[in-house]
Amino acid sequence: MRLAVFFLVLVAAAQFCAAAEPAARTIVLVRHGHYAADPSADPELGPGLTDLGVAQARLLGARLKGLPHFDQVLASPMTRAQETARVLVADLNEVPIETVADLAECTPPTRRSDITATIDTAELEACAKQLDRVFDTRFKPAAGQPDRLLLVCHGNVTRYLITRALGVDTKAWLEMSVGHTSMTTIRIEPDGSTRLIAAGDVG
Repeated sequence: MRLAVFFLVLVAAAQFCAAAEPAARTIVLVRHGHYAADPSADPELGPGLTDLGVAQARLLGARLKGLPHFDQVLASPMTRAQETARVLVADLNEVPIETVADLAECTPPTRRSDITATIDTAELEACAKQLDRVFDTRFKPAAGQPDRLLLVCHGNVTRYLITRALGVDTKAWLEMSVGHTSMTTIRIEPDGSTRLIAAGDVG
């Protein structure tokens, strides 16, 4: 009896250690579909997708369906990102959408003086802190088993997070371009190192 109990304790301990072991994480960042300015839209949430944007999201959804399963779908609260995410999850076995406020579009500091001249410095710095929170909380190894996250967000958000993943000057984010419904794939290794697999991929 004692031997059986001892064996069960060993098995439980091994399972606990395995669950706590860091594993690889793959994050796919998707920029929302095409949208157009709308004066009647909520100033905080912005306008929704155009017909073109919906079509772009449907094409991407069909493409994502052929990829390995996503464990989580996280989306910016802004309308164009929410609408894109809803189209995408229809092809992903209805994975629930988790709205993450820090994924909202904003403008972080950049080398471009023509951009920074029109935005208050405090607003620029607040954006950088917001996006740093995203990186620090999400861009880390999985626990126990490898996992895959889909982040539906924005161009500025994606480009800033790329600079963080590469370990380069974050003010260089505006030197890159990512199109509507493009995919950027970043892998976080079990040791915490990051690897950019693809940026701005539109197939």
